[in-house]
Amino acid sequence: MTASSALFLLDALLVALFWPLTAWLSMNGVPPEAWVPQAVILVISNLAFLYALGLYRRDAIIDTGKSLGRIPVTVAISIIVSSLVIGVLSKILSLELVGPQLGRIFAAAMGCFTICALIARIIFRVLRRHPMFHTRLLVIGAGARAWDLLWILRSQGRNLHYDVTFVHDESFGPVDSRLSSDPAIHIVPYSGKLIDIADRFRSDEIVVAPDERRGMALEALITCKTAGYPVLQYMSFLENEVRRIDIKRLDLTWLLFSEGFYSRPIDRVVKRGLDITLSLFILVLTFPFLLIAMLLIWLGDRGSVFYRQKRVTLEGRTFQILKLRTMRMNAESGGAVWAATNDNRIARVGSFLRQSRLDELPQLFNVLSGDMSLVGPRPERPEFVAELTTQLPLYQERHAVKAGLTGWAQVNYPYGASLDDARSKLSYDLYYVKNCNPVFDLLILIQTLRVVIWPGSGAR
Repeated sequence: MTASSALFLLDALLVALFWPLTAWLSMNGVPPEAWVPQAVILVISNLAFLYALGLYRRDAIIDTGKSLGRIPVTVAISIIVSSLVIGVLSKILSLELVGPQLGRIFAAAMGCFTICALIARIIFRVLRRHPMFHTRLLVIGAGARAWDLLWILRSQGRNLHYDVTFVHDESFGPVDSRLSSDPAIHIVPYSGKLIDIADRFRSDEIVVAPDERRGMALEALITCKTAGYPVLQYMSFLENEVRRIDIKRLDLTWLLFSEGFYSRPIDRVVKRGLDITLSLFILVLTFPFLLIAMLLIWLGDRGSVFYRQKRVTLEGRTFQILKLRTMRMNAESGGAVWAATNDNRIARVGSFLRQSRLDELPQLFNVLSGDMSLVGPRPERPEFVAELTTQLPLYQERHAVKAGLTGWAQVNYPYGASLDDARSKLSYDLYYVKNCNPVFDLLILIQTLRVVIWPGSGAR
């Protein structure tokens, strides 16, 4: 069981234990049929926003203090959204819970959900080192590839703790010095009886990650697989575990024969329907804020409100992206330049517009016109695409789908403007292109709320 799923179950359990009694006490004297539907909506909204605002992410689970500070805000947002949903449904279902009664159940939800979430994270902080939350891995090989695997798992793995045993043979190549120099790391010799080693260490999974694979006996791995041990290649395991594709040690053969990089016609139709429907909904919802932002830009220097720039989308086609102008007029008269921290080209109101993401709203018109999608790799400028294509393998493959207003890289990696940042973001973009579907799009859209609401997510 992963740490995030365990914490979610703990949240759900505490709410299931304490919310019915809390709601009943707060609504004493009111018939159940008048408040039970609202109580259920509040629960669903609470758990959904805990997920959407990142309270089940690895970094939030590790940094308990940050999570505790964000919980009251998250619960308050979920209650505000619930009130809007209840207001709409009350007309459809003819619910009679209004006025002071509605305020009572909202106040009860605020207190109950906040306390439950706080208690859940305190309990989980104590329990998370229990062996039940450890993943026991048997890694074949102890070379540079095995070290990369260990480093990625320690910093980005779905679980907080991995008990890793490395099995090595001279035919796999030299042992990485970073592994051999750490006394806490177990490296055992490959004896040919791999099943005995897997049994001894009670392995949950076997990961094949030698630097040199020609000396590896496949029969031993087949024996382990038939005995019930999942056997995964290095690339497949990392894809499942960190939900990105490792560009540093990319295996083109694996990429060629693995599943993915295909979307059904029905998926494309559903995706386009979601793009149109949600874009119109967001535009209607945010139109007053868009007008205010346009006015502030105009008052700043009486210049153009909108900014158009050539970007690259599906199959390398270029289009004119539409954004609110956040930089000074003629800020790029010298040519295309990546944005930098404390960029002096940004106008006075531009920093706020970027941090709040209001400058991105006009791109919804690009989505409606079909040049972009709501979800996909962020569109890059042709100058940068030409440069990055020569330096990063498979960079052009991110254009196998439409560019997006938000994307898997945007919700997982902070803003960056360097080759290393581009490489890291490409690892997430390739994962999205390989696994894209409408359900995945919805999950990304939900997680985008975290990037919008919490400041300091990397916008420039």
